[in-house]
Amino acid sequence: FGGRGAFVTGVFQKNASVKVVAICDVYGARLDAGLQSAPGARGFKDHRKLLEMREVDAVYIATPDHWHTQTAIDALNAGKDVYVEKPLTLRIEEGPPIVKAARVNNRICQVGMQRRSSSFYRAAKRDYMDSGRLGKVTLARTWWHGNTAHLKPVTPALVKQPDNLDWARFLGQVKWRDYDAKQYSNFRAYLEFGGGQVTDLFTHWIDMAHLFLGQDIPISAVAAGGIYHYKDGRTAPDTVNVLLEYPGEFTATFDATLAPSLQGTGMELCGTKGRLLVANRKFEFYPVEKGEKPVITDETGDATVDHVANFIDCVKSRKLPNADVLIGHRSAQASHLGNIAYVEKRRLKFDPVREEIQPL
Repeated sequence: FGGRGAFVTGVFQKNASVKVVAICDVYGARLDAGLQSAPGARGFKDHRKLLEMREVDAVYIATPDHWHTQTAIDALNAGKDVYVEKPLTLRIEEGPPIVKAARVNNRICQVGMQRRSSSFYRAAKRDYMDSGRLGKVTLARTWWHGNTAHLKPVTPALVKQPDNLDWARFLGQVKWRDYDAKQYSNFRAYLEFGGGQVTDLFTHWIDMAHLFLGQDIPISAVAAGGIYHYKDGRTAPDTVNVLLEYPGEFTATFDATLAPSLQGTGMELCGTKGRLLVANRKFEFYPVEKGEKPVITDETGDATVDHVANFIDCVKSRKLPNADVLIGHRSAQASHLGNIAYVEKRRLKFDPVREEIQPL
């Protein structure tokens, strides 16, 4: 029940179909805050106990990345529908087991890639990609600069391990280390707990590239970067560049830095007939032909509201959600390839049929 967890829980609570009956967190202070927001709900520090409740129909998972796989599989095997934040997985090999658990148990599993439910993005795909106005797209360029979620400070309450924070439970599958306030507060900065900017941020944009371009499995990956400035003990790079190649004859790139920048975040699709820029909550289409004026469309609303509504609708109808678990696996998989290429400092070849990294 951290920042994202509290926000999305609030979105769920605004839907008349939803009642929050239980909340789980390893940190007592956050658990107490969650229970105050949901009168009558039961509190847990172990998600397995929560899943024993028969009155729980669905769960929302907003843990750090290293707990996504086990929590989601446990929930699916317990017969619960699942909404899990992106990235779906911490490691590339974790995706297929979650997809299998959802399918075997016939459960709905929505991944928190909320742009999938945005009418704004769907309309842009229809108007520019599906219509052919972009022509042949050969490059999807994405970026995210100055994201402060990867520079979380340690609050005074967490400098020393609080008595009501279960550090061993927080670590889960991660090998033992003594309590480290930075690793708890700023887990995104450590590859043991997450995939840094690549899986946290690129996953959103590569998912949109997959949606627009109709392909979601790369055939190669290269990456470069490092910890160039924020030498605070982090293991994830503060600056990174990723390049993926797809069988549809296009590349997708991602460049990220934690250095402050007015450029913010965005995606640019470069086609033979025009260029579509997504930035600053706007779509800007620039046709190649001379004399044609650019088209600029403003984004409205918060796609998270639509994404939660889509999940609830699918819980009722049993239809696949907009960001189904398989879609979430493929977008996380693409990001993982970038991180693996960065860590191993080599170009990866990927088999799009077997979905396996090919040996050298």
